[in-house]
Amino acid sequence: MRMMTVVGVRVELPSNQPVVLLKEVDGNRYLPIWIGTVEAAAIAYQQQEVQLSRPLTHDLIRDVLDALDVTLTAVEITELRDTIYFAELVLDGRTRVSSRSSDAIAIALRTEAPIWCADAVLDEAGVVLPDTQEDEVEKFREFLEEVTPEDFEEGR
Repeated sequence: MRMMTVVGVRVELPSNQPVVLLKEVDGNRYLPIWIGTVEAAAIAYQQQEVQLSRPLTHDLIRDVLDALDVTLTAVEITELRDTIYFAELVLDGRTRVSSRSSDAIAIALRTEAPIWCADAVLDEAGVVLPDTQEDEVEKFREFLEEVTPEDFEEGR
């Protein structure tokens, strides 16, 4: 397993499909995961520290875990099968709950839990960006500073 950080989310053109980009902490591979608009907005809200009047589902899950005194120890992206990423929430270091990777990432950001990715998944879907593409990552980061969660709403 490799520890990952969330670079951010953006909308891929021309498909208008949101993608979350993860990066190895101790490596140079990136993992793009195409996700739904709701999850993209949830990740963007958290990264931009947007405070909503009512909790989103991912906030609710964080609050339920807190109320039950359960810790999200880690999120693990465990498998890639037929272009679908599989993840697990690791609770108190022993209980595992199956999750969509996008939901797991959104919850991990809210609980500050580490995100891990199986080596096999990174070997299959991870990409190394040549130096010329590092500029693209920088542009992506600049985009993240300007994008708002509303940009992920349907029809935009």
